[in-house]
Amino acid sequence: MNAPSTTPRLTSSPIRIGVSSCLLGEEVRWNGGHVRQSFLVDTLGQFVEYVPVCPEVELGMGVPRPSIRLEGQGGEIRLVDPKNDVDWTPAMARFVRSRSAMVDEHGLSGFILKKDSPTCGASRVRVYGDGRPSRTGVGLFAKALADRYPFLPIEDEGRLNDPGLRENFIERVFAYRRLEDVFAGRWSYGAIVAFHTREKLLLSSRDQRLYRQLGRLVADGKRLPRAAFAAQYKEVFMENLRHTATVRRHTNVLQHAAGHFKRVVDADTRQEVSGLIDDYRRGLVPLIVPITLIRHLARRHGVAGLLDQTYLDPHPKELMLRNHA
Repeated sequence: MNAPSTTPRLTSSPIRIGVSSCLLGEEVRWNGGHVRQSFLVDTLGQFVEYVPVCPEVELGMGVPRPSIRLEGQGGEIRLVDPKNDVDWTPAMARFVRSRSAMVDEHGLSGFILKKDSPTCGASRVRVYGDGRPSRTGVGLFAKALADRYPFLPIEDEGRLNDPGLRENFIERVFAYRRLEDVFAGRWSYGAIVAFHTREKLLLSSRDQRLYRQLGRLVADGKRLPRAAFAAQYKEVFMENLRHTATVRRHTNVLQHAAGHFKRVVDADTRQEVSGLIDDYRRGLVPLIVPITLIRHLARRHGVAGLLDQTYLDPHPKELMLRNHA
């Protein structure tokens, strides 16, 4: 039986991601240089549109410019130019109040920021004070983004060098877009139930407590005011996906998916699927190997319970995010 192939559920309009300009190769760093990231530009850039931002340049600091840093002063974090004794904190506060709205203005589904930056660093930014600097700060622009959009996928480019964190971030970006799309306009509870059903395997590969909480929320959804239901569903959905999937959780999901073939394929094929799942569990093959076979069998035999599962195609295969061991 022929069945439609599973594909990432993208929309006709592009997925947009905010990004620190220097990561795209723009020469806007304090020393006039850049830190172009080839994966972002050459690979991910084929599937998304970037909306660049450089808070320091847009604030008028110029290129090149004196180095700035975060300083702890009287229990507050200040953004200062120590060489020229300039405090940029008030100006940056005004900037971030207006510029952080770019998420809504451009319909962004995520943000990639320059690590260690006193404006853009998402975590572990140096804070200077008495004694040795501590890695406890967050860039002022990054903090404004996180405060205003707590469930927007935000990551720094350094952490994206880790294959697992990269996969998790990009899965969240595409999921955030699907989530925003399904709740756009005059949505219906039926549409949300269908959406939740498609996302079940992906969600179950993360935190089980939050996965069950989402299920209860969907079951009781009509008892809540529409706005409250939408807000709660989005919050729990994105919080669940914030958790990085483990080998154990992926193995459980793969075994659940394989159960759909119990009555549609022969014993040898079922054994092949089971063997590949175990090979993945043992670290002998990457995740993409058992998923490819499961996806093929689902298409070939028209297994409706799997064909529409986002888990099998959460992002474009060209990104090769599930090909690491």
